[in-house]
Amino acid sequence: MAKKVLISNVLPDEARALIPADVQVDYNASDTPLPQTEFLKRLTGKDGLICHIISTIDDAVLSAAPSLKVIANVAVGYNNIDLAAAKRRGVVVTNTPDVLTETTADFAWALLMGTARRLVEADHFARSGQWRRWQWDLLWGTDVHGKTLGVVGFGRIGRAVARRAQGFAMRVVYYDTVRADADTERELKATSVDLHTLLRESDFVTLHTLLSPQTRHLIDERTLRLMKKTAVLVNAARGPIVDEAALARALKEGWIAAAGLDVFEEEPQIHPALPPLTNVVMAPHIASASRETRLAMAMLAVRNCVAVLEGKPALTPVA
Repeated sequence: MAKKVLISNVLPDEARALIPADVQVDYNASDTPLPQTEFLKRLTGKDGLICHIISTIDDAVLSAAPSLKVIANVAVGYNNIDLAAAKRRGVVVTNTPDVLTETTADFAWALLMGTARRLVEADHFARSGQWRRWQWDLLWGTDVHGKTLGVVGFGRIGRAVARRAQGFAMRVVYYDTVRADADTERELKATSVDLHTLLRESDFVTLHTLLSPQTRHLIDERTLRLMKKTAVLVNAARGPIVDEAALARALKEGWIAAAGLDVFEEEPQIHPALPPLTNVVMAPHIASASRETRLAMAMLAVRNCVAVLEGKPALTPVA
């Protein structure tokens, strides 16, 4: 009997071309999530699901798809999937690590640099017609070179971010529940510290930890108040790691200087106190959004799905 796969949202032609011709594909060529009832109906009887982070795969969804063997998430994160429920049902869950590491690190640095040097404010000022003359104190930002970079979460992306800091002669400190080996610390000139030390000493704090019950609101009022008043916070990991209400207060009241955000607690909603602030740079979850990287992510997800359906080990399993 032919295998059946649901691709729940838009996927590049090059990636879908990797699916064998004898596999029946149900394809939703939209970037809008399917309504729940339609999603469950189309998932029924499927052996594989290729989905994006916008699809919530919980116990109710899995119970409606008893034939499902693999969920291939087109993302490095997988907090949209109930891993415990998948494991109980013998469903393999995969993600797309590595292929987006460098691109995401690039974008974290774009947020860091753009926020430090007030690039978005400068762009708006130049376009608005307000620029009449040279001014000594116009849009002063803060230097990046020679400062202290604090990396929260020292996995693939965190280390890639730290590697880039060497070009700016920065001191790098990191916090992770698992300490890196000595060779990695030496290569990246990075020092392991506890979270409170990192927050107190860093000029720039960049978040690259997974979202878990332990990291939800890791950055809240208490931890924000530990940071320097001149510090910049960057989040290109997961939105709920930061308490947005507390961050908005911190930015408005001057607990910290600025923030660069690519992710938010309730995407696509943004806490209403953030958009009016000029000391926050915001992007719509596009850290991995280069043409090359998004294509690589899609192709890896398809390869994962096909491998499991063919009885082979997944390339990048998470459960």
